[in-house]
Amino acid sequence: MRTLFVPLAVLALAVPPAFSQQTSQHAAGPSSSLSAPARTLEPEGPLTLRAAVALALQANPGLSAARHEQAAADGAVVQAGAWPNPTLDTQLEDLRRNNRTTTLQLSQPIELGGKRAARVTAAERARDQAASALSARRAALRAAAVTAFFDLLTAQERLRLAQDAVGLAQIATRAAANRVAAGKVSPLEETKARVAEAGIRVELLQAEGTLRASRQLLAALWGNPAPRFTQVDGAVDQLPAQAPASDVARRLPDAPVLRQARLEVERRGALSALERAKRVPDITVSLGVKRVPASEGEAGEAVSSSRRNQVVVGLSVPLPIFDTNRGNLTEALSREDKARDDLAAAELQLGADVAQATERLRSARATAQTLQRDALPGAEEAYRAATKGFELGKFSFLEALDAQRTLFQVRNQYLVALAEAHRAAGELDRLLGVEGDDTAAKVR
Repeated sequence: MRTLFVPLAVLALAVPPAFSQQTSQHAAGPSSSLSAPARTLEPEGPLTLRAAVALALQANPGLSAARHEQAAADGAVVQAGAWPNPTLDTQLEDLRRNNRTTTLQLSQPIELGGKRAARVTAAERARDQAASALSARRAALRAAAVTAFFDLLTAQERLRLAQDAVGLAQIATRAAANRVAAGKVSPLEETKARVAEAGIRVELLQAEGTLRASRQLLAALWGNPAPRFTQVDGAVDQLPAQAPASDVARRLPDAPVLRQARLEVERRGALSALERAKRVPDITVSLGVKRVPASEGEAGEAVSSSRRNQVVVGLSVPLPIFDTNRGNLTEALSREDKARDDLAAAELQLGADVAQATERLRSARATAQTLQRDALPGAEEAYRAATKGFELGKFSFLEALDAQRTLFQVRNQYLVALAEAHRAAGELDRLLGVEGDDTAAKVR
C-alpha cells in the first residue's frame, strides 16, 4: 500500500504554492512600507509654498488612505491569481476491522474557460484604478495646498491694509479734532471721523478672524489643528499663468476623472468576461487508493494478509442545467454599458468644468491687471491729494474720507481678483492633474 501513496504525494507536491509564498511576501511588504505616518508639525516662522505643498503630500490622511487602498488592490491581484486548493478525503465503510474498506483520495479542481485569467485581469484593472485614484488625490491635494496658501497670503495682505486703514483713520480723527479745537469746522466733523474709525476697526477685527481661519485651513491639510507657523512667505501680486488652449486640450484626455472612467470600463469588461467564463463548468480530478478485503473466511472473518489495494481515479463535472450564470452575465454586461455611458458623461462634464474654470481664470487675471494698471495708481494719487488738501484746509473731511474709502475699496477688489485667479488656477490643476512639481516652482 505504501507504493500506492506515491502518486498522491506527487499530486500534492505539484500544486503550486503561489498563494502562500506571495501572500507572505506581500504581508511583509505593505505593512512595513505603508505604516501610518507620524503626526507632522510644521516649523515655526514663515512658511513657503514649497514647504506647505511638501507637508501636505507627506502627512495628509486622505493621501495615506489612498496609498493603503493601492496596497489592498495589489493583494487582490495576488489573490485573484491563486489556484483552487486540493481536497483530501478519507472514507471508511463497515466499522468491523476485517470487513472494513478504507478509501483515501486527493481531488484537485481545475478551472476551465479562462476564469483565472479573467479574474486576474479584473483585479489588475482595479489596481490600476487605485493607482489612478492615488495620482488624482495627490494632484487635488497639491492644488488645494496652493489655493489655501494664496488665500492665506491674501488674508495677510488684507490685514495689513486694514491696519494701514486704522492708522490713517486715527490721523484723520486727530486732524478733525485739531480743526474743531481751532474752530475751523463744526464738532460734527470730528464725530464723523470717529464713526469712520470705528467702522474701520471692525473691518480690522474681521480681517484678523479671516487670517486665523485661513491659517487653520492650510495647516489642516497635513493634520495639524493648531498651526505653529506665524505667516506665509510669498508674492501676493503673483498672478497664475494662463495656460494656452492647446495645452489645455492636450492635457484634457489624461484628466484624472477620465482615466478613472476609462479604467472602470475596462474593469467592467473584464468582469463581463469572467461571468461569461463562469458558464463553462469546472472539472475536478481525483486520485486515490482504496484498501478492501480480498476474500472472506468461512466464518465471515477476513484474513489480514489477504487484503488488497485498488487505485481510484475520478473525474467530476457539474451539469449546467439549472444555473447557467445567465443572470450574473446580464448584470455584468449592463454594468459595462453603464460604465461606457458614465465615461461619455464624464467627458461632457469635464469639458464644461474646464471651460468654466478657464474663463474664471481669464476674467480674474484681466480684472487684477486692470485694477493694478489703471485703478490703483489713480486711487492712490487721489487719496494723497485729498489727505494733503484736508490737512491744509482745502478739502472737507468728507472729501478726504471718500478718497480713503475709494482707495481701500480698489485695493480690496484687487486682492479679491488675485484670490479668485488662484482659486480658478487650482481648480484647473485639480481637473486636469498637476504635471510634475510645477506648483512648487512658483515659490520665490
